[in-house]
Amino acid sequence: MTLDRFYPIFDHPDWLERALPLGVKLVQLRVKDRPEAELRGLIERSRDLCRATGAVLVVNDHWRLAAELGCDWVHLGQEDLDGADLAAIRDAGLKLGISTHDAAELARALDCAPDYVALGPVWPTILKKMKWHRQGLERVADWKRRIGDLPLVAIGGLSVARAPEAFAAGADIASVVTDITLNPDPEARIRAWIGVTR
Repeated sequence: MTLDRFYPIFDHPDWLERALPLGVKLVQLRVKDRPEAELRGLIERSRDLCRATGAVLVVNDHWRLAAELGCDWVHLGQEDLDGADLAAIRDAGLKLGISTHDAAELARALDCAPDYVALGPVWPTILKKMKWHRQGLERVADWKRRIGDLPLVAIGGLSVARAPEAFAAGADIASVVTDITLNPDPEARIRAWIGVTR
């Protein structure tokens, strides 16, 4: 299966209700610090919304719930990998994406046989504090050389204007959060993203 080149990340299925009708075909649900019962409901609703539109849902972190609820994809950060049962993830039929920031993390990710590798932040990001400030396009190109045919997701500081640069450097997929969620007209921004990635 070929993943779409535009990969927005949202923290609630309400966002999916806005984005999916516009043509979004790949989306991540990243929800933090919610009780399990609430998480279950959010994942179920997101799963059903994506199934209804033929979109691919990637569940961030919560691999047990993703498996239990019949989801298709899970995304794990490096910290999430520490407590993850990769055999159980594979046994559940889940496809796996993994975040990377440096060569050691990339080596660890590749040992897990992921279905995509994410690199970030390519540009400075306001989303969260991290020790990596800017990977740059040179790192994108280097990662693509290292991983070959495996899809490479670029994340962190991406915008519609920067997307062509990320793709030219070797990224296969552009992932965004605040470029949409903090935009005064998120729907228009999503349409612009779809225009530049299809």
